[in-house]
Amino acid sequence: MEGKLLGIGSRVKHPAYGEGAIIAVTPTSYKVCFMQYGIKLLGKEYSSWEVIEEIDGEVELTYNNLEKSLIRILTNWSDINQTVDLGDKWIGGNIIFKPADDTLKEKVIPIETFFHKIVMVRDRLRVMEQRINSSGLTDEEKVNLQQYITRIYGSLTTFNVLFRHKEDNFVGEKK
Repeated sequence: MEGKLLGIGSRVKHPAYGEGAIIAVTPTSYKVCFMQYGIKLLGKEYSSWEVIEEIDGEVELTYNNLEKSLIRILTNWSDINQTVDLGDKWIGGNIIFKPADDTLKEKVIPIETFFHKIVMVRDRLRVMEQRINSSGLTDEEKVNLQQYITRIYGSLTTFNVLFRHKEDNFVGEKK
């Protein structure tokens, strides 16, 4: 790796700080964001880390390139949630849980509250997928865990009726 310039968005694994992503390059150092330790400055001559994903350091630094890198980093490394729209027909509605026993009180929940919880489950599954993919597990172990996540998505397809946009839907196994 000596002499090779890593670009913004490159993913690395530091022996002490764990996995991180390069967020800035100066003439003498890399600014790296580590999940557990925050932002650290490391000299360009540092060679004790493992390069997980290399982005060419010769890429022209434009606003568009930086924006794409930041979006990729945030998507892969955070619990930041994207905006997902509830279908118009459900806005202002309620979900009513009515027990078969008439002596028990029914439970009413705003659909927006329920929808938010479903979206949070989906977002956390996506983060789990990313963590599995970037883990030190063997390919076979990763595939086995991915199959469980795919089955979970399949179990959640019932809730697709709530989403405004089809691309936000849960997708299970394709047969």
